[in-house]
Amino acid sequence: MDGRSSRRGREAGGFTFVEILVVVIIIGVLAAMIVPQFFGQTGKAKVAAARQQVATLSMAIGIFEQQYGRFPETLEELTVKPEDVPDELWMPPTVKPKHLIDPWGTPFEYRQPGEHGIFDLMSFGADKQEGGEGLDADIID
Repeated sequence: MDGRSSRRGREAGGFTFVEILVVVIIIGVLAAMIVPQFFGQTGKAKVAAARQQVATLSMAIGIFEQQYGRFPETLEELTVKPEDVPDELWMPPTVKPKHLIDPWGTPFEYRQPGEHGIFDLMSFGADKQEGGEGLDADIID
């Protein structure tokens, strides 16, 4: 056996540790650049979904008020027959309990009377607390 054939066998055998390490580092750098952008888009999508849910629930509250002559005391009244509503006036709810939860898994806050209008309906955003900016900003109707 000569020295050439054994060297050629090592070269054809695969990648060196350094080459693999370089590839892993490149993948890590790319992931560090891409992942935050992906999560930023997910956050924006959740904000848009929360805005839509707030608008839909606000309409349901308005319909409830028109049907029954009063605002619901709680959001849960949108999902079940209120005790003070006669059977002949009751309309089956179109709001399901799962609709009362924002995209971050937190129940919507409902206040009647409200500070911003006749009632306030809000999601506290990604941070799940009142106040905040950006993705943490409250969504209020």
